[in-house]
Amino acid sequence: MSIKDANRINLPESEMPKQWYNILADMKERPDPYLNPATNQPAKPEDFFPIFAEELARQEFATEPFIDIPEEIAEIYRMYRPSPLIRARQLEKLLDTPAKIYFKYEGNNTSGSHKLNSAVPQVYYNKKQGIKNLTTETGAGQWGTALAVAANFFGVPLTVFMVKISAEQKPYRKAIMETFNAKVIKSPSTTTHAGTIILEADPTCTGSLGTAISEAVEAAVTTPDTRYVLGSVLNQVLLHQSIIGLEAQKQLELVDEYPDIIIGCAGGGSNLGGLLGPFMRDKIQGKTNPRIIAVEPAACPSLTRGKYAYDFCDQGKITPMAKMYTLGCGFIPSSIHAGGLRYHGMSPILSKLYHDGLLEATSVFQTAVFDAAVTFAKHETILPAPESAHAIRTAIDEALKCKESGEAKTILFGLSGHGNFDLAAYTEYNEKKLTDYAPSDEELEAGFKSLPVIG
Repeated sequence: MSIKDANRINLPESEMPKQWYNILADMKERPDPYLNPATNQPAKPEDFFPIFAEELARQEFATEPFIDIPEEIAEIYRMYRPSPLIRARQLEKLLDTPAKIYFKYEGNNTSGSHKLNSAVPQVYYNKKQGIKNLTTETGAGQWGTALAVAANFFGVPLTVFMVKISAEQKPYRKAIMETFNAKVIKSPSTTTHAGTIILEADPTCTGSLGTAISEAVEAAVTTPDTRYVLGSVLNQVLLHQSIIGLEAQKQLELVDEYPDIIIGCAGGGSNLGGLLGPFMRDKIQGKTNPRIIAVEPAACPSLTRGKYAYDFCDQGKITPMAKMYTLGCGFIPSSIHAGGLRYHGMSPILSKLYHDGLLEATSVFQTAVFDAAVTFAKHETILPAPESAHAIRTAIDEALKCKESGEAKTILFGLSGHGNFDLAAYTEYNEKKLTDYAPSDEELEAGFKSLPVIG
């Protein structure tokens, strides 16, 4: 059987990328600079030193197109990478579509998601600097799990502030983090000033990623020899995640394919940002013109209904301000099961690409997402994470459009993780207890009121 006929397209380990790709190098217009909240002036790398490891802060501002992957990081990557590119032939048959559907599967590691791609380098650079402790936040738990694995590998103690509703929905994620010696705190909590203020205002607050970020950052800057690490949104994270797209591009070349449509779920932007990198480079340089689609939950529609404005990355307004599509740092999303997509803002890079018309966006309701997830699982044997299933929903929709038009397009989507720890969500779906929700205009306006006034 030729490789073109194979379901799984594996890349030889020797072909694994040796450098990360930095999309900032090729953007004709880069995102507006971060602002120092104390001065409202453009931030410099050293402004981030109290929060991040110095090398990570420098990567946040890097403009060179490629950055070498240190061998210590590559050695760990080789334990689970390259990840497979899979042709969804059974799904194609079910849909009776002329489209070819490929997905890049990132769930083949202990964290069950793409998050380990950035967790490893972030812990590595902190360890190399001599940092003694790390803090972070997590929503659905993929990032917290990945960071717990990486922190344990390098022997760095970790405290994870887990969004309260997600901790209650996904207790086994907490168990895995604790197995890898991480300390897990439900957020908001009374262990920080930021969390205490939030609970005083609303004792029933279910939390959000913005809330958990506030607590994690506060804990980092008030504890000696401690730094904070973030699993999405930031430029450095999209840099590390670019290994997804670099591998996918090589794998598609092996079967003489190039995607007409690229789809990824989008909460903060790490998964989609990593997948689209080299393809967006081709698009910017005029070599190709694929449609690239960000899929977000209707319950937290930062791109499709948010404002393009400067905002804090956390609810406590501790972090530097970023120009991004946002619902306002004070916005608390509803308790949907795709906890990793419950973030008020979007990566400044993806926000700029969307604002400039290089990226499309759509939002979907969770019952339609789970319809697609179950259909996919029954035909491709992988139970997807609720976050990843947003991309599946749109991939199915696009494949059905191809059926109507007769166009044999090539579709690539990111399957960013498995849903083996999301069984409570699948139980609710099977029992027909899932509900759909989208914020009203009035609720969005309340969130927009939390936007900072600049100038």
